[in-house]
Amino acid sequence: MDYALTAGTPRWNKSGSVFEGIEIWAERRQIVKETKDDIKERALQAVQMQLKHGIQHVRTHVDVSDPTLKGLEALLEVKAEMKPWMDIQLVALPQEGMYTNPEGEELLEKAIDMGADVVGGIPHYELTREDGIKSIKKSLELAKKYDKLIDIHCDEIDDEQARYLETLAAETIRMGMQDRVTASHTAAMGSYNNAYTYKLFQILKKANIHFIALPKANLHLQGRFDSYPVRRGLTRVKELLNENINVCFGLDSIMDPWYPLGDGNLMDVVDTGLHACHMTDYDHIVTALDLITTNGAKTMAMTDDYGVKEGNSANLIVIDSTSEYEAIRTQAPVVYSIRNGEIIVQMKPAKITMNISLLS
Repeated sequence: MDYALTAGTPRWNKSGSVFEGIEIWAERRQIVKETKDDIKERALQAVQMQLKHGIQHVRTHVDVSDPTLKGLEALLEVKAEMKPWMDIQLVALPQEGMYTNPEGEELLEKAIDMGADVVGGIPHYELTREDGIKSIKKSLELAKKYDKLIDIHCDEIDDEQARYLETLAAETIRMGMQDRVTASHTAAMGSYNNAYTYKLFQILKKANIHFIALPKANLHLQGRFDSYPVRRGLTRVKELLNENINVCFGLDSIMDPWYPLGDGNLMDVVDTGLHACHMTDYDHIVTALDLITTNGAKTMAMTDDYGVKEGNSANLIVIDSTSEYEAIRTQAPVVYSIRNGEIIVQMKPAKITMNISLLS
């Protein structure tokens, strides 16, 4: 949310690639002298967009490559102020690399000490494979030291040789961090051969790693260096689910250097993801809401007070549909968002008058 609503400043991402997005963000920090209040104002606009769509739980990455850490300070304030209406988890992300940036490791630990909820990492952006592996190990060490969750931007590249995921899984097992680690993106998995993927899945199940796929952003960002056929850029969502590995869908960005669109509507994300992942069979359609509800709750470690049952907080949404199938087919809107038993957002569905005579 510290990046939200910044697309086009100082320039648009012409290649559409992840790497140009990172370059633009670094340029922006040098040119646009934003204050903490400026970042906070944009983040609050992004929060309002998400609230309109019934979102009450958000995990957002915050760039901790800036020595001032003003982005983190801004989002810590947003998190505290929005607590009555939204739960926000902040991931400390060394966007420019933990070791590519000489201050990266120090800034990451400082961000955790300031109150970040989750430890991040971006191994595929480090200068070498060795630095990438080193960064994964350090992220896990810090998470264990401070008793935090982990969420790694992992293998967000169309390179079949990008295999930091296996290192993440192996280190998770060695350090006893099962069920506390999330791998976001893992786009390279879409380029792995099936024999290697079979072996990888056995390790992933032992590590109990959670996955976040970002259908709209991954389709937009990946495959940019391909001629035809162009890769979809998504991880193997259907195959992971078939192996009972937890996967959820998210919206990576709201109008920033990495993704120029987005308004926080997760129903739209589900629709895109089902098409892109060849999951438009009936069984996947009627369980698709899990990808943005219960599966996400597992990833965010929210399972103690999640679900509609006696004794839980009365936090829920009501959507305008008669069934799960129809909800997905029509991208049904949220008509009520309820927080602690109180309606915080209400939407009246549009009324349509058809001034035509239908054939009998």
